[in-house]
Amino acid sequence: MKFGVVVFPGSNCDRDMINALQNDLGQEVITLWHKDKDISMFNTNDCIVLPGGFSFGDYLRCGAIAKFSPMMQSTIEFANKGGKVLGVCNGFQILCESGLLPGVLLQNAHRQFTCKNIFLTDGENKPGKVYKIPVAHGEGRYFAKEKELEEIHKNKQVLYSYCNDKGEIDVEHSPNGSIQSIAGITNTERNVFGMMPHPERACNLMLGNTDGQKIFKELFSIN
Repeated sequence: MKFGVVVFPGSNCDRDMINALQNDLGQEVITLWHKDKDISMFNTNDCIVLPGGFSFGDYLRCGAIAKFSPMMQSTIEFANKGGKVLGVCNGFQILCESGLLPGVLLQNAHRQFTCKNIFLTDGENKPGKVYKIPVAHGEGRYFAKEKELEEIHKNKQVLYSYCNDKGEIDVEHSPNGSIQSIAGITNTERNVFGMMPHPERACNLMLGNTDGQKIFKELFSIN
């Protein structure tokens, strides 16, 4: 399996993502510049990754300009053909702006940038597996309209929810006030994934945390 990591002007987590995938998980990684279009080296078993950062300085709305990059047009076509796409933090914002995922990311409820370790669970309505993963964002509050939320739950599109260390889900455990404590979602076809927390920052024992490796392995069946 190959991973392509897209670099936009203002990306600042691309190196973290490349290092985690390549050195910690032993995967082949190709860096992709946002102005290029060619992704013919990837097939639908591979994955395009949109890393965190501040693409185009977060002018207008986060991810609103990045969605027009030539590489994003290729990425959208790739996703529509069944290729895997992962967006983390700013990458999640770009996926929502591009229409590949429903909803939007708004300013944190407390109106402050937050950078800390939080807990995630993959159990939507009951405690599931619990992961400790860092967050670092100022506009990470996930929001979707009521009808969108109904469809998201109906299709089981919630990937991760904010929780406490016991896996209990509640808005008070969310670092940003995200609606229903949603931290990550997928599309209905389950080949496009978006999440605000940074698993790539929790992949090495030297950092004291390898829960991010578990997330990558479970999402992409990496051995």
